[in-house]
Amino acid sequence: MPNRLKFSFSSNRFKMNRKQFIKTGCLLCMGIASTSILLSSCTPQRILEGNLNEEFLEIPLSAFIHKEKELNQIIVDHKSLKIPVVVFKTENQYKAFLMKCTHQGVELQLFGEELQCPAHGSSFNSDGEVTNGPAAKNLREFQTQTTEEKLQIILK
Repeated sequence: MPNRLKFSFSSNRFKMNRKQFIKTGCLLCMGIASTSILLSSCTPQRILEGNLNEEFLEIPLSAFIHKEKELNQIIVDHKSLKIPVVVFKTENQYKAFLMKCTHQGVELQLFGEELQCPAHGSSFNSDGEVTNGPAAKNLREFQTQTTEEKLQIILK
């Protein structure tokens, strides 16, 4: 039995041996998977320096609009914080979580609406719930409150 596969596209003939076919197919699959990962991580992110006082971290509500686009999440940092806080917005509700993995305390990374631990692969959704271990506990959540123009993240 010959070791050649023949494909016919209109009047053109394309010949490829089995090894080339498998290699090309694998490369194509890897390319598609990589592209989808890259596109999901291209969700606009904004890192904002918050104002910190004794009780809360504060940011303007207008921070959720960036380049005329509404954002669903913002990372809020301050030089006094060891680890930043992520805020997820759904309609007019705000949820704030410490970006610290509950497995071993590594700072999490934001990919779209998912937080991932670069150390051991734990992941958390926008409700702070564990979606992939080894972490077993949900993220630490902070209460939030809004004024007319500001979001306050209560750090106690």
